[in-house]
Amino acid sequence: MKLLDIAVVAQRAGVPASTLRFYEEKGLIASAGRRGMRRLFDSRVLERLAVIALGRAAGFSLEEIAQSLLPDGGFRIERARLTAKARELDRTIQRLTAIRDDLRHAAACPAPTHVECPNFQRFVQLAGAGRFDPHERKLSRLGRGDSHWTASAAQPELKRRRRRV
Repeated sequence: MKLLDIAVVAQRAGVPASTLRFYEEKGLIASAGRRGMRRLFDSRVLERLAVIALGRAAGFSLEEIAQSLLPDGGFRIERARLTAKARELDRTIQRLTAIRDDLRHAAACPAPTHVECPNFQRFVQLAGAGRFDPHERKLSRLGRGDSHWTASAAQPELKRRRRRV
């Protein structure tokens, strides 16, 4: 068992020593001892830190990651949790893609300003009302022959608003 100083572990893992101390406090990793005031870690902690980094990059919370770490230093991730996280990432990607597309539309819209773009106004109203659901969003040309795009999911909400006026 090769012991590494906290500074060496921090450098190899690409995280500050304070992160290692925090992870230890949370029970994600454990030091193997001390040399003076400095923590020492078993070299296998680097694999555990890599698993933690991968989990964080995938959007898992530290609590979720902790549930996957085994006391013997190994890890076990339930496939159902991986599938659920993949679905969550798909929804996030769809939401961000819709936002990106709307920003591009606003930037290229032939209206004098993006604030005058009818679609941009609709998206802002729907987003403000918490009703803009990008994964149900399907773009289709308006029938009036103009160059604007609209979210079909927005149409029922807009009709309801018009009736109230």
